[in-house]
Amino acid sequence: MRHLPAPSLSFLCDMELTVESGHLPGKTPIGNRRIIRVTGGSLRGDLLTAEVVPGGDDWITVREDGTIIQDVRILLRTEDSELIMMTYRGIRTGKPEVLKRLDNNEEVNPDEYYFRTAPVFETASEKYDWLNRRLFVSRGIRLPGKVNYSIYTVD
Repeated sequence: MRHLPAPSLSFLCDMELTVESGHLPGKTPIGNRRIIRVTGGSLRGDLLTAEVVPGGDDWITVREDGTIIQDVRILLRTEDSELIMMTYRGIRTGKPEVLKRLDNNEEVNPDEYYFRTAPVFETASEKYDWLNRRLFVSRGIRLPGKVNYSIYTVD
């Protein structure tokens, strides 16, 4: 069996999302749920610059151990007025005391917890069609009132 080398990553953009306080539907058969409304934000990179159209959501499932599973859907409008749909699933986990600090909206060093996502882009734009045909990963940091990500293309 042939062993292939690990793929490399290329920086795509940094993304900042501003968010509302969570809506808390409570514990369902799936888990403890939180719904976070995305109120705005932006992406900045050499190949992709866009604003986040307000109104997206992060449907979060909180596991028994405090691990958060994200399910996010947002709409982007590029600087040249093209629309791009972006979804991502992610995971944020760490030691219980670190997760408690994050839940209390404290700023926590991102090296103290694991926060990764797998963005997927979808667009009808010919200019940005290449986004439809690539895989992406990101590393995130939770900050008071917002979330920041650095997004990379898997080469």
